[in-house]
Amino acid sequence: MRKLKLQVQMTIDGFIGGPDGEMDWMTLPWSKDITEYVDDITQPIACIVLGRKLAEGFIPYWTSVAADPHHPEMYAGKKFTETPKIVFTKTLQESPWAYTTVSAGDVATEIGQLKSREGGDIMAYGGRQFVASLLRAQLVDELNLFVNPTAIGRGQAIFAELEGYAAFSLQQVIRFDCGIVLLQYVKRN
Repeated sequence: MRKLKLQVQMTIDGFIGGPDGEMDWMTLPWSKDITEYVDDITQPIACIVLGRKLAEGFIPYWTSVAADPHHPEMYAGKKFTETPKIVFTKTLQESPWAYTTVSAGDVATEIGQLKSREGGDIMAYGGRQFVASLLRAQLVDELNLFVNPTAIGRGQAIFAELEGYAAFSLQQVIRFDCGIVLLQYVKRN
């Protein structure tokens, strides 16, 4: 069975965005070690799932990176662009992006079906609403929490809507040169 892995940037006080979705707290530019780590965990991914709001910036950005032979992340851009993607949305009827389909179906049902198929693992990216829905339905098998060395006091939390416990085991902790710390957890069965 395929695993659903979540990769998300967050603050040390547990927010993935400011109250209005602000991302100005993120640590940029990344150091070489974190870029290499993200490349390593992304390469084996066979499918990407996203919420519509993130997809509207994520897909065009990585498409432009992939098209620029001088961009230092061109190969990452190609991976993000050419990997099949499913965007969960209630507003789009069809995808305006290559290698991308849209789904208006129930997230838990659709992700459950994706996980039961043969093939490589699935990576989830998204904003608060999409990520919270994955966590609430207990669909996430691996958390890759990239904790930025910033506290913002209030903002968009992804764990606030859990209905009961979600048990995970810590797999590894990595401190990157740019100050971001990876906390990687796997779901306990």
